[in-house]
Amino acid sequence: MHSTFIHLLSSIVLATGLHQVQAATYTQSTSYIGNDFLSGDFNFFTATDPTAGRVTYVDQATATASNLTFATDDVFVLRADDTTVLTASDPGRNSVRLESVLTFGSPSAMVLDIAHMPEGCGTWPALWTYGPNWPATGEIDIMEGIPFSGVNNQNNNQGTLHTGPSCTMPASRDQTGTVLNDDCAAADDGNDGCGVEFAANTFGPSFNAAGGGWFGMERTSTFISIWFWPRGSTTVPAGVSEGSTEVITDNWGTPVAYFPNTDCDIASEFEAHNFVINLTFCGDWAGITSVWDLACAASTGVSDCNDYVNANPSAFSNAYFEINSVRIYE
Repeated sequence: MHSTFIHLLSSIVLATGLHQVQAATYTQSTSYIGNDFLSGDFNFFTATDPTAGRVTYVDQATATASNLTFATDDVFVLRADDTTVLTASDPGRNSVRLESVLTFGSPSAMVLDIAHMPEGCGTWPALWTYGPNWPATGEIDIMEGIPFSGVNNQNNNQGTLHTGPSCTMPASRDQTGTVLNDDCAAADDGNDGCGVEFAANTFGPSFNAAGGGWFGMERTSTFISIWFWPRGSTTVPAGVSEGSTEVITDNWGTPVAYFPNTDCDIASEFEAHNFVINLTFCGDWAGITSVWDLACAASTGVSDCNDYVNANPSAFSNAYFEINSVRIYE
């Protein structure tokens, strides 16, 4: 009788799809640590910056020769040129954009252990994923913003989705972050996307001063979530802080940014994605006159972002990523 009941219960669970509750447990499929970033697992993007930045993305040989990328067994650094004065007719400041060779779909999770991120006026760093045929196959910005220095430090990360034309988010949802925009469509609102602002110290100079932290991201066919845990926090899940081969996202708490499929078909809007690490300058966000005037014109004494990037290479000595690991779970 007991075994019959168990068999019947199992049949009900399978039939109703309740077994999917275990989908919140993921096993590590890929990890990038130290020299892994330079071993062929990432492509060096060398095309013109799609965001119109004052940047020249260099190939691996140039990055190596210029010390723009280097690694130990445990740490990877990606940085920008901080010695060359440019003229207006020169190409943009040398920097790096890496894109993973592998793609990752749903369901999956990522944990990014970041010790330092680029900071300074004119910089525009990001850790993000995107699919082919952008924006129809989606973009997920895990860490992005403009970390100004001076009197108006930007210390709040933004987690954002960019999609095709039919994706919006509910104004109220189960997250700790602040909704900035509900419309995810790249064609609307100047491609702002449906952004969520994180708390202070999740980005920029204050993030670096605290030793960085961990970003987590989970994507399924029905939602996408992003978390952040600061270095030294007692709230960091054990699997995250230890770099475990298994993570249980049910134990990660309420996400900072939660994007449900309430008014967005997550399954069709997001295909398999490449993971990207990049650092650009000025461009479609950091270079906007109103943004530059608000955050950097007064502190730098320069009225144009491109002019500042051209003439002040030493201002980018802290414009670097120091990455302990990126782990993918599926």
